[in-house]
Amino acid sequence: MTTQAFPEKLIEKKVTYTLLKDDKFFIIEGVPARVNVETGEQFFSPETVEKLQQIIWQKKKPARQITTPIYEFAAT
Repeated sequence: MTTQAFPEKLIEKKVTYTLLKDDKFFIIEGVPARVNVETGEQFFSPETVEKLQQIIWQKKKPARQITTPIYEFAAT
């Protein structure tokens, strides 16, 4: 059994969720999450995860689109 000396501090916050799927990059803004104030780790409720999946699978027209450059990381 492990005990945590300092409990995590989580705050409710709207975040931007990103996903790379089938060579497409998805960005979903305004997603409710619990965020660890020290690490920045984001936690989503099961309902939020389900809604994120629906948004991506339904392929509705996005609110807006952006162009994103992609670079290769090359060893020098």
